[in-house]
Amino acid sequence: MTAPTSLIINSAFTEPQQYWAENLDRTLRREPTRRPAGYEIIDTRENTRRQVSIPLVDTIRDRVRLWRADGWPGTTAVTLGLLQHWWDAEKVSRRQYPFYFCQLEAIETLIWHLEALPEYRQGIYIQGDGGEFERLCNKMATGSGKTTVMAMIITWQVLNALTYPKSPRKYSSAIFLVAPGLTVKSRLQVLMPGHENNYYDQFELCPSEALRQKLNRADILIENWHTLMPLKEPERSVVKKGKESDEAYTRRVLGPLANAKNLVVINDEAHHAYRKPADIKVSKAEAEAFGIDLDEATRWVEGLDRIHKTRRIARCFDLSATPFAPTGRNNTEAGLFTWVVSDFGLNDAIEAGLVKTPRVVVRDDALPNAQTLRPKLYHLYREPDVAEDLNRKAEAHEPLPALVQQAYTLLGADWRATAAEWAAQGHLSPPVMLTVCNRTETAARVEHYFTRGHAQWNELHDANRTLRVDSKVLEKAELGEAASADKDYDARLRSIVQAVRTEPLVKEHWLASSTKKEEVLRELVDTVGKPGQIGQDLQNVVSVAMLSEGWDAKTVTHIMGLRAFTSQLLCEQVIGRGLRRVAYDIDPETGLYAPEFVNVFGVPLSVALPPGGEGPPPPPPKPSVQIKTLPERQVHEIKWPNILRVDEVVRPQLVVQWSQVPVLTIDPAKVALHADIAPALGGAADWSQITTINLELLPDEFRQQRLVFKAAQKAFEQLQYQFKGQREYLLFQLVRLVETLLASNKIDIPSLFHQDPLRKRILFSMHMDAIVQHLMAYVIEQNTLRLEAVFDGERPVGSTRDMRTWYTTRVAEPTQRCQISHIVVDSGWEKYAANVAETHPDVAAWVKNDHLGFHILYLWNGTKRKYIPDFLVRFKSGKTLVLEIKGEDSPQDQAKRRAMDQWVQAVNAQGGLGTWAWDVVVGSMSAMQDVMGKHASHAGVSET
Repeated sequence: MTAPTSLIINSAFTEPQQYWAENLDRTLRREPTRRPAGYEIIDTRENTRRQVSIPLVDTIRDRVRLWRADGWPGTTAVTLGLLQHWWDAEKVSRRQYPFYFCQLEAIETLIWHLEALPEYRQGIYIQGDGGEFERLCNKMATGSGKTTVMAMIITWQVLNALTYPKSPRKYSSAIFLVAPGLTVKSRLQVLMPGHENNYYDQFELCPSEALRQKLNRADILIENWHTLMPLKEPERSVVKKGKESDEAYTRRVLGPLANAKNLVVINDEAHHAYRKPADIKVSKAEAEAFGIDLDEATRWVEGLDRIHKTRRIARCFDLSATPFAPTGRNNTEAGLFTWVVSDFGLNDAIEAGLVKTPRVVVRDDALPNAQTLRPKLYHLYREPDVAEDLNRKAEAHEPLPALVQQAYTLLGADWRATAAEWAAQGHLSPPVMLTVCNRTETAARVEHYFTRGHAQWNELHDANRTLRVDSKVLEKAELGEAASADKDYDARLRSIVQAVRTEPLVKEHWLASSTKKEEVLRELVDTVGKPGQIGQDLQNVVSVAMLSEGWDAKTVTHIMGLRAFTSQLLCEQVIGRGLRRVAYDIDPETGLYAPEFVNVFGVPLSVALPPGGEGPPPPPPKPSVQIKTLPERQVHEIKWPNILRVDEVVRPQLVVQWSQVPVLTIDPAKVALHADIAPALGGAADWSQITTINLELLPDEFRQQRLVFKAAQKAFEQLQYQFKGQREYLLFQLVRLVETLLASNKIDIPSLFHQDPLRKRILFSMHMDAIVQHLMAYVIEQNTLRLEAVFDGERPVGSTRDMRTWYTTRVAEPTQRCQISHIVVDSGWEKYAANVAETHPDVAAWVKNDHLGFHILYLWNGTKRKYIPDFLVRFKSGKTLVLEIKGEDSPQDQAKRRAMDQWVQAVNAQGGLGTWAWDVVVGSMSAMQDVMGKHASHAGVSET
């Protein structure tokens, strides 16, 4: 049988149809069905492995599948609308971020449990954790999109709670998210509806704008789980306040949510939140393997219990890739959370291409391990010489075991080749080698081995690209606390920051004397491989344990394990730190995600692709291009209105048939523009003291604008009680009609002398009543239809200046007349259109509508959808063109164009936003030139 060259055999967007099973000779075969729910137990001491099934999850899968096929009976109208919107097959290709099947199944299973008709849940019992509130757990592998599922949970819960306020037992608009550390807490801020990159907008979670606006009323609190710790009483406090009451505890922890009741709790990385049965004793070694502190292991749930006593927790949703609690037993099946309702494990994620494929050592040319017959590099720590040497207190300068050095030479050679290929392809950040050690002394020795030049490969000697993670300092950083003083370590971190090839301002911020070393370390760890940030150039990360939860460095390509791995669970947790994909490219031949790899030494993961195969080795990840806005190109900035909807407003309109209005003649001979006055006594006057009053010397009093407003005010007094519309709108229309009359030829002054503008305005002022009366005789009130734009109150105007920097592995070319640095080219049509925009003499600026947030809402099949046009083009005349290329003529496309036409009309009617137009290029590419030429020379709104 030919060895597989890729383990990716399923689409990420449909239910898995097959899986890899292992033959007795450790080769792989395909099974033509979905992988049963379960997990593996590997006993590395006895060299045995077995599969443990989760029959409850398999049963639930069947029930949910049937429920879905029947149209989700039992759901509320809100939930049904959400499910139809999320499962809409048309949106898979249209969405910028389509949902994975595992995400849809996870949220659907939770909804099934709460809303499905009883017959779909007949005979199913979900055992809780022994507490007083219900817990439900989604088991989802690293990289399968747990944060998106959290956003879906919030959307479902909040919209139902606000729509059906009398159902508090099922739904809540008060959401308490608990994170395992500050890194994850920071990443979860996208779950706040007001966040600029919130997931509700990015993933289009709401089927209508009205529901999206309602979602803003959610009360969401995101906290690090350490806030659930009981309050410590100051050791030197003179006043003994006693133990903190449950009520005081709740108010302190919940803060802005302190008055909410019937909370919904979402636990991220929920394997830290468990109750320890009284009869279970967990060893310190096993606790460390799970990355927990025995003294604090159950404080997470204990804190939730106290909140439940005072506010009631309606339900708790747990998400974890490894929902196990340590048991202290040789096997771990008893540690699986009994409230797991869905399962999409690491094997499933590998087979769907959601994560990198790990490759482990299956053969080397050294004498194999006598007990397991495995290669020595498969589980380095199991080798007696290695374990004995690494499991001791040693100085940093002491050499590593020979076998470890040999392993680094081999792994380093592959890393070196990968680094050269990445550099040749223009990849800004290097590939990263991650080492997970058993103790701090080992980590120091590994750092010394690389930074002092003992490693074989010179490229790995750079101390400023090597980061040793001090676990104690990182733990303090995750807690937001200060670590003990360590000037040498602080200097090492600052040296790394100083050497990074990024903007000086970025470095200056992290080099400031007020910045603590734990803050610098946390930022370095969080930004490994991220261009433009201080972790950009790191290529070698050495850590004890597994780094912080939620670490999402995507450039890890090589992992070295220098510690004991006593369970498959621990292997998955370690390797999970290197499984984040760089890109999500679809292989055109298979229609599946193209494989990416992480090469692993020393971690005995059971499911991995053996190296080699029939074909050439897969290429390294494509270099990503940074797409950013360029402040220096402000002249090419394009702005657009953010419109929530376009209303068709029927308004009473004042209309004048000007052709029927006769000419009003004003005789200047009957009007005095000036007068002479003198002191008088009786009938006589003193002509020697004459004073002249000349209206022509008071031009400011006869300004055209003032005259128009006074005339409109007189007319308003006549009509205000019989006009059917708003009074402000009446005055606005009267001003416009008066302006039209005064500028027309309907007022005749038969005198050349009085044609002077000032004299003319004085005459108008002196005959204001006659002018108003003349106008009002011909005013007719009609009902007219007007398109009125309703703007986004929080962000009424969007701009290319505000686009957030993003990265892509697709074809990207630099621009010139665009404020965005590159255009990502998806087709020949787009490339041609961009070329025309760049070279057309009348174009001032243009931009492809990609990651800008510009969209037009339209109605299709009863629901609001987002239409995202292809380009925005601003001409030198000031007109902005909304351009769609390669237009089609389906009914849905026609609906988009009608919405676009209304949008343009509403914007132009609003005024103050410049002239807007829209067009669609249909037919040949030459039509693009015609469209551009037409709009460059005309200001009208048209369509080709």
